[in-house]
Amino acid sequence: MGVRYISGGESHGSRLVCILEGLPAGLKVSSDFVNAELKRRQGGYGRGGRMKIESDCVEFLSGIRFGETLGSPITLSVENRDWKNWQDRMSAEGSPCGEKVTNARPGHADLTGAAKYSRSDVRDILERSSARETTMRVAAGALCKIFLQNCGVNITGKVLSVGGAIGDEKIRERIDEAKARGDTVGGIFEVKVSGVPAGLGSHIQWDKKLDAKFAAAFMSIQAVKAVELGDGFSNANKFGSEVHDEIFVTSKVGEELRLSNGCKAYPLDATSRCKIFRKTNRAGGFEGGMTNGEDLIIRAAMKPIPTLMKPLQTVDIATRQPATASKERSDTCAIWAAQVVGEAMAAVVTADAIVEKFGGDALIDTLANLKHYRERLTEEFGL
Repeated sequence: MGVRYISGGESHGSRLVCILEGLPAGLKVSSDFVNAELKRRQGGYGRGGRMKIESDCVEFLSGIRFGETLGSPITLSVENRDWKNWQDRMSAEGSPCGEKVTNARPGHADLTGAAKYSRSDVRDILERSSARETTMRVAAGALCKIFLQNCGVNITGKVLSVGGAIGDEKIRERIDEAKARGDTVGGIFEVKVSGVPAGLGSHIQWDKKLDAKFAAAFMSIQAVKAVELGDGFSNANKFGSEVHDEIFVTSKVGEELRLSNGCKAYPLDATSRCKIFRKTNRAGGFEGGMTNGEDLIIRAAMKPIPTLMKPLQTVDIATRQPATASKERSDTCAIWAAQVVGEAMAAVVTADAIVEKFGGDALIDTLANLKHYRERLTEEFGL
């Protein structure tokens, strides 16, 4: 078993919690880094009023002692500072208090969730389906990022477009336009994982394919409706000769070896230490469900947030009469938050793959196994 997490908590409950399991013992961690990642999640142009109330800080409740992981499950907690204004409406005990939410929002989990779980108050659904849940994804992902840094793996992200606009000035204009209309906008973000060795994941079974795990992790992020690895969508419109990443080799002195009359420039042997490389990365670092040694490139498209200040048409689930959708405090655009969450999910999936392959009881053993594997790839295949 590798790295996994499970979280709990509602958007306006007292706190959010997460149990992260599988990180090896001996990893030096700091709440400062986790809190910095949490702050990044709350930033970005177009965020709503909730971000002015909450300033998320993590508390380590188990699995860490004197700044080092113990190898046991790590329990993380983040307090909801707005809880004081919601205690009556979100109390775990006592009688129901406050007005029910019955006008389901199109594009949200409200209607289907209420039907599935037989709830008469949509708040029973929206509190958990809210993107506030991603707070704990980022907290867990931050610890995984620390682990990956020890493994020589780095994760970065960036926003590519918002509502079809590209470039800072045009993006701001697009968000301002949406806000003035009482509307929302989505966008596209990209996450890059650098330094991963070839061979993580497997081609053997469908549920072992690492690219599938990345796709599932990113699709699980609220409002994400499409995911591509590398140049996934554009590759579908090209010839194979324009898509596949050709493989090249250099000599010991770094000179690229080229084919001459269909033959290699000179024979290679197992000790030549030639390096195999690619000039392109259209596959996004994945081949056959495995990493191929190139950077992992994952892009995701986020739809506009379904809570609009000028609500859409819906139905009141209590009366089954036409109504306008309910309004919750929300953002005009949360693409930068989604990017940070994407980085966190990439960190969890990558950490899981590394621990699964190289072991995860003690960090010193994980790193030793990883080092040996990298050396073997270099020696045998030039990767």
